[in-house]
Amino acid sequence: MTQSPLYLQIKKYIQKHIDDGHWPVGHRIPTELELTKQFSVSRMTVNKAIRDLVAEGQLQRKPRAGTFVCAANEKAESPLLDIRNIAQEVALRGKCYTAKVVKQQSVQADETIAVKLGVMLGTQTFFSEIVHFEDNQPIQLELRWVNSVWAPDYINQDFTHITPNQYLSENCPLSAIEHTVEAIVADDHVRSALKLGANEPCLLLNRRTWSEDKLVSSALLYHPGTRYKLSSKVLL
Repeated sequence: MTQSPLYLQIKKYIQKHIDDGHWPVGHRIPTELELTKQFSVSRMTVNKAIRDLVAEGQLQRKPRAGTFVCAANEKAESPLLDIRNIAQEVALRGKCYTAKVVKQQSVQADETIAVKLGVMLGTQTFFSEIVHFEDNQPIQLELRWVNSVWAPDYINQDFTHITPNQYLSENCPLSAIEHTVEAIVADDHVRSALKLGANEPCLLLNRRTWSEDKLVSSALLYHPGTRYKLSSKVLL
């Protein structure tokens, strides 16, 4: 019988310790270096297992402190240095993913869109506005502009069954990303879409993606600050 991938074996090892109660909520799990030595694998393999458990809401990373078992109601988390399909993230956490398409249309590039996509004014582009839900609670408002030359069938997709991320990843393989993150005061439209409270913070992720040397899309991803967090880790 073929053994499961090494990262899955490590993931199951950690999960079993959590499920059996040996590692309760708040417990700091072994470091990546310790797990690397224990399983005689690369640090990248251990990191993959831990990243999956973080995405599923089982673990929480705390800078300079370690990785801890967290309660089931901890914030949803996405990796800042990766691009993942939000539908898969939600499913990995054992939640139900749904999406509502607010707009999906062809638009001519004004000055703002032209700068975002690196195209000429008046170029025909695609625009989509989608609200992503986890257990019927909005966790992301996605505004995305797409270069119609590199993704001509984008406008015809049913984004209640496939996410823009999945479609673009399959049809325009990712070669580079650009991210900026800021805390903002959400306007009425964003506040309504995400069902934000009067004083609830909002995180905005600006993302542009390239396939080879082609700038394919530019997106504004809004998240409720009290229900979502973005993380990153760089191995030195």
